[in-house]
Amino acid sequence: MQINLKLKKKIFNFLNFKNSEKDILLLLKNDKIKFICLAGFMKILSKDFIKKFGGKILNIHPSLLPKYKGLNTHNRAINSKDKFAGCTVHYVTSKLDSGKLILQKKIKIAAKDNANTLAKKVLKQEHKLYPAAIIKIFN
Repeated sequence: MQINLKLKKKIFNFLNFKNSEKDILLLLKNDKIKFICLAGFMKILSKDFIKKFGGKILNIHPSLLPKYKGLNTHNRAINSKDKFAGCTVHYVTSKLDSGKLILQKKIKIAAKDNANTLAKKVLKQEHKLYPAAIIKIFN
């Protein structure tokens, strides 16, 4: 099913992160936005931003949280000789990758996998998991 949404977009310059957060909060308030989905954002939102937003903020992370918070998740899973990797959709809190879990998808790490091949496999699952998590929240 293809849904055609007329989404507005705005580009922010994050050279001054604090000012960028203020600008984003103003835009969210003006447009009455109550829900944010982060993907590949690679910035840590301040406690102040999270508190002032007052809505729900979701993130997708390429590991089976709480394992491997932060960066280099695929290398870490392979180097630890894990049998499984995956992805997690979770609520954003002021602690890095620590919010309540919404959904996870587990995939087997093949003996031939490296960080790149594993990343591709996980990303494919992320594209399925994120919409499912959003639907779960709104149902």
